[in-house]
Amino acid sequence: MATGLTLTPAADAALRGSDPKAAARFNKVKDTANDFEAMFIHSMFQQMFANVGQGPFSGGPGAKVWQSFLTDEYSKSFVKAGGIGLAADVQRELLARQEMARQ
Repeated sequence: MATGLTLTPAADAALRGSDPKAAARFNKVKDTANDFEAMFIHSMFQQMFANVGQGPFSGGPGAKVWQSFLTDEYSKSFVKAGGIGLAADVQRELLARQEMARQ
């Protein structure tokens, strides 16, 4: 269940399972918000590791590719563990905009 998230009536119905279409939309919005947060965290990690390994024993050009994979997995695990709170805000905004579009 979404914690710290004020839900619209349609989103609330989706969570309670009374509207299968609303539940599917809500889950898609939740996944999109989590993906956005993971992308943001991935970008932060890339900046954090930008100058790491710039010495004579840095690992070569292949290390940068693997470092990108590592930061991608780090970001996904951060979001899975609760993230930094960005996904809840994005989710709230997406749900509000969907409600506005339906009116």
